[in-house]
Amino acid sequence: MSEPQASWTILEILRWTTEYFRAKGVSEPRASAEVLLAHALGVSRLDLYLRYDQPLNPEELARFKALVVRRRAGEPVAYLTGRREFWSLEMRVTPAVLIPRPETETLVTAALEVAKEFQEEDIGRGGQGPTAPAPRLCLEVGVGSGAVVIALARELPQTAWVGVDLSGAALAVARDNARRHGVASRVHFLRSDLLSALKPQAAFALLVANLPYVPRAQWEGLPREIKEFEPPGALLGGADGLDLLRPFIRQAPPYVREGGWVLLEVADGQAPPVAALMAATAAYDRLEIIKDFSGVERVVRARRRQAAG
Repeated sequence: MSEPQASWTILEILRWTTEYFRAKGVSEPRASAEVLLAHALGVSRLDLYLRYDQPLNPEELARFKALVVRRRAGEPVAYLTGRREFWSLEMRVTPAVLIPRPETETLVTAALEVAKEFQEEDIGRGGQGPTAPAPRLCLEVGVGSGAVVIALARELPQTAWVGVDLSGAALAVARDNARRHGVASRVHFLRSDLLSALKPQAAFALLVANLPYVPRAQWEGLPREIKEFEPPGALLGGADGLDLLRPFIRQAPPYVREGGWVLLEVADGQAPPVAALMAATAAYDRLEIIKDFSGVERVVRARRRQAAG
């Protein structure tokens, strides 16, 4: 990182780095510069502007320069800082896990909407006080960093969760995040290939999953910072993106209690075929498609059919 001057204030280094990133084709150049500088200095982004005329000492400048070099090479900001915000919660992330995306918050919102049904039922059954029913058991498949299961466990204190993932390294990150956010006692993490480590009994009131769904052709066109740094196994879903969703949809019904819900995050254009696969199981009496904040059909949810009478 060549320098046109010997010393820098916060504002000067921000301006210069933003232009440097822009010239090198780095995505979100201003935001990248702000987040990395705040991380290097151990302050918030707001503090940067409250201290804009503060000079950087040599150690601070060296830390920041090292981050800038790695960012220019394509390394995502979240991996450089080790943090990513999701559902207003700071999650620790490492290259072992997919970086949580804002659109995945749609999965959390969609699950909370249907959870109102059993919340109201529990209140009617004496949900307050010493006679309160046991916590509802819920499941996430493909937990990654744990962002979704932790957000839901915090929002739904009357639930207990099982979170499964094939990656042991990802599960270690998820466990750490669960401890950080005070839900470790209500989330049990388990290594599993989809549902293979669980007994097929109708135990779960909610089953949520954000499985790899990126089609091969789309993968080839993704930015370098995704293809070269994020774990391919957490993204790639085969030729049409449904290689894992198909078997999961077939396997899921026996694990969900009557009236329970299955919620799946999908890519743009996948909601109709995924809904059709779920309908073909004849296990559900309601199928719904939920759009994210960009208008993309992002979540398919289905309610487990209840026995007649």
